[in-house]
Amino acid sequence: MNNRVIHWFKFSSPQNFYYLAGRMWPWFAALAVVLSAVGLWISFFVAPVDAQQGQGYRIIFVHVPASQMSMFIYLVMAAWAGFGLAFNTRLSGMMASALAPTGALFAFLSLVTGALWGKPMWGAWWVWDARLTSELILLFLYLGFLALQSSIDDPRRADKACAVLALVGSVNVPIIYFSVKWWNTLHQGASVSLTKSPTMASTMLWGMLIMVVAFWMYAIAIALARVRNIILERERHTEWVKHAVE
Repeated sequence: MNNRVIHWFKFSSPQNFYYLAGRMWPWFAALAVVLSAVGLWISFFVAPVDAQQGQGYRIIFVHVPASQMSMFIYLVMAAWAGFGLAFNTRLSGMMASALAPTGALFAFLSLVTGALWGKPMWGAWWVWDARLTSELILLFLYLGFLALQSSIDDPRRADKACAVLALVGSVNVPIIYFSVKWWNTLHQGASVSLTKSPTMASTMLWGMLIMVVAFWMYAIAIALARVRNIILERERHTEWVKHAVE
């Protein structure tokens, strides 16, 4: 029985994780493509027209998953960064660095699609709404993380500095999530909740859920692919990297 036990801690080594990520990311990428195709088809061609918002509401099938992923990725990035800060593990900083660009992309996509949705609904591309403002701050935190990472030549020192920024910035995530409850905002509340029945049609709900999973698969795939490049860059002087790139 002991021979069949998987020793997961061995994958904390950048070398072992490099090969694991290489086997995993194509599967997540394939799932992301398939689920995105199905989700977009349901969202834009099958789901009914909203009685109040008309066709314009369909932007939420991209906006909501992007907004959720922008917050979740930041928390995962901060967790990896904090783990690396506490235990001085090399892979942790690499994973945090790999996640940051994708999180920034989703935060940017959330703001852009929010503006496209807000113009016909509110009559303005932008308002200093509590949720919109805190989401903009999240984008700045991602960009600050990336800028700080690139401004320090020593990767280990950069990881530690970025870890502090990521952990401090994580306070902003619950502010984004609870902003519609804490302040009087124009932003509507959640249409899907774990404690309440959904307020949207079942077809809309399925389209939304599939798009959320598709965005998850994309985020995992791109993070795994990117961390492989980071590992190669940081470990380029080791013997195993020389064999890996041959």
